[in-house]
Amino acid sequence: MKDQATLQPFSLARMLGARCPQITIIDAGAMAIAGEGVEYNALLRERVGRVIGFEPVQAECDKLNAQGARNRVFLPYCVGDGSKRTFHTCNQPMTSSIYEPNTPLLSRFQVLAELTTVVKTEEVQTHRLDDIPEVAGTHLLKMDVQGAELDILRGGEKTLANVVAVHTEVEFLEMYKGQPMFADVDQFLRSRGFCFHTLLGAAGRSVKPMLKDREGVMPYNQWIWGTVVYIRDFMRFHELAPEQLLRIAVILHDMYHSPDMAAHALLHYDAVTGEKLWDAYLTRLTGGMHALPPKPSLPVTGK
Repeated sequence: MKDQATLQPFSLARMLGARCPQITIIDAGAMAIAGEGVEYNALLRERVGRVIGFEPVQAECDKLNAQGARNRVFLPYCVGDGSKRTFHTCNQPMTSSIYEPNTPLLSRFQVLAELTTVVKTEEVQTHRLDDIPEVAGTHLLKMDVQGAELDILRGGEKTLANVVAVHTEVEFLEMYKGQPMFADVDQFLRSRGFCFHTLLGAAGRSVKPMLKDREGVMPYNQWIWGTVVYIRDFMRFHELAPEQLLRIAVILHDMYHSPDMAAHALLHYDAVTGEKLWDAYLTRLTGGMHALPPKPSLPVTGK
């Protein structure tokens, strides 16, 4: 089982069938961007996901709701810490934020300041996740909110207590004035029982006047922002309820193609329930072509 290329593709949600629990997803900053897929679509295809999305740009929110997609609803709320803030609408809606673009920094790079020109400002009332009844019982939190990640997390402490995975954009440089950085988000999530799982991608721009490509959108080595995934600390999987372990396994397998950690969650599930999903999962992964490795012993203190 050393070579992932030999693993067989399949949906864990489909394999679990009726045993697969429903997964409620918050999508904060849900704007549809051309050419970008959404990882949680894998759950929606198997009809095990339900999305409550937030997109403060009204026109973009209307576009999302106009799609009429099953099990998806989008609200025009600016999610945050519950305070009144100034919302900066930019010439490219995807760069709009409750934080002001840091133009002096952005101007050092190719094709960044040109995408973050503020065209309008207005005072908005931000909404705490903990005050929004529709998001009760959320399991997966996805954020793409241009610097407001920590505001949302601080306003969603109770909501976060039930979450098993966080998918978020983060910034490595101060793209927006005064914004929390990746290190701040990382520290907050670790202090709430999460651990870093994977970096889905990082992006940047070439520093002026250098150009790596004709469009000026490719960096050499300077990362500016990226997308990361956190999960519940796998060293404490034994503290989770069985359904939460199944949710973690399905999210990791179907969304992020992380069969090793998905198997680890199923191992803990079996330790609590006495079932043999770990065996069935590894057999399915390998197409039954390899003998299963010995099953490790684990602590059992599940809720």
